[in-house]
Amino acid sequence: MTAIEFAGVSKSFGRHAGRQLLRQRLLHLMQPSRQERFCALRNVSFRLEAGEGLAVVGSNGAGKSTLLSLAAGLARPDAGHIRVKGRMATLLELGTGFHGDLTGAENIRMNASLIGMTRRRTAEVFDAIVDFADIGDFLGEPVRTYSTGMAVRLAFSVAINMDPDIMLVDEVLAVGDQAFQKKCFDRVRAARRQGRTFLCVSHAVGMVEELCDNAIWLQHGELAMSGPIGKVLDAYRDFSTGGA
Repeated sequence: MTAIEFAGVSKSFGRHAGRQLLRQRLLHLMQPSRQERFCALRNVSFRLEAGEGLAVVGSNGAGKSTLLSLAAGLARPDAGHIRVKGRMATLLELGTGFHGDLTGAENIRMNASLIGMTRRRTAEVFDAIVDFADIGDFLGEPVRTYSTGMAVRLAFSVAINMDPDIMLVDEVLAVGDQAFQKKCFDRVRAARRQGRTFLCVSHAVGMVEELCDNAIWLQHGELAMSGPIGKVLDAYRDFSTGGA
């Protein structure tokens, strides 16, 4: 069964023109067709089967994070089709879905409801989320009072304990203290062994080789190569080092 499918997907963004006079800004608003656009993805197609792991590699600005944002439904493509089947946990910018004025406990319940979990299921996993986050008495305090590390701990715990079918990972595991990083990696490895589907962006080669079966290589927003992760990583390394 296909968990994620991209079919001819393209995505562009308008370039910021920097500081402008008021009349120049009004002209851009009245004539948007003249605005220069940056093409982040161009005609990208791939399939990720349920239970498999797919790594996305490429240099900075290649379109990796844009691809994950599209898969997560945070943005819409300009062209092409995206199909996702299964409950998704997005380990992208941890904590961005939290409301600062709500307590940690309230944010746990809100996030659970947003992904369609029932109250009963939320109650069943609530203690596991709290235990993993290990933020103590701050659970009852507004999230805006949390340190960055505390917010990350809670956000990761919420995402990993929501029984996701698909996990989107974008470098966020390189945060927090060493002990917490190890706990995160161990939990992600366990999820992979349980048959979770992974779409992963990371410069930690060892991690993606462990989590992923296949890889796609993006170059300037286009699909340069796809296939078994070893072959794609070798080709990408050769390209990056100039064949040295």
